[in-house]
Amino acid sequence: MMSEEVKKIFLAGLGAAAVTAEKSKQIVDELVKKGELTIEQGKNLNEELKHNVSEKVKEHVTVNVTRSCDAQSVADAVAKMSPEELAKVKEEISRRESADAQAGAPEDAGK
Repeated sequence: MMSEEVKKIFLAGLGAAAVTAEKSKQIVDELVKKGELTIEQGKNLNEELKHNVSEKVKEHVTVNVTRSCDAQSVADAVAKMSPEELAKVKEEISRRESADAQAGAPEDAGK
């Protein structure tokens, strides 16, 4: 008789453990699904925010590009340059003069 009760207690404990394990798996699966849903919602929200920011920038930001190549504008820009920037400009002028001279030399020789 005692062994029968022990057997019932053992089977009840085993059943409870099985139910607990199954229920735990369901809960974990639900949390994973909710987590995936949250990740997807986060991705969608992020894309939507990027789109909204782009639209707002297009609506409210105006970029005006002006290109002024007159001598006074160049002189003003040179006056504001650091010594390093000025050296780079001088190098570029020298390079351009050399390239122009080489490009013009064969044409001038034929004239």
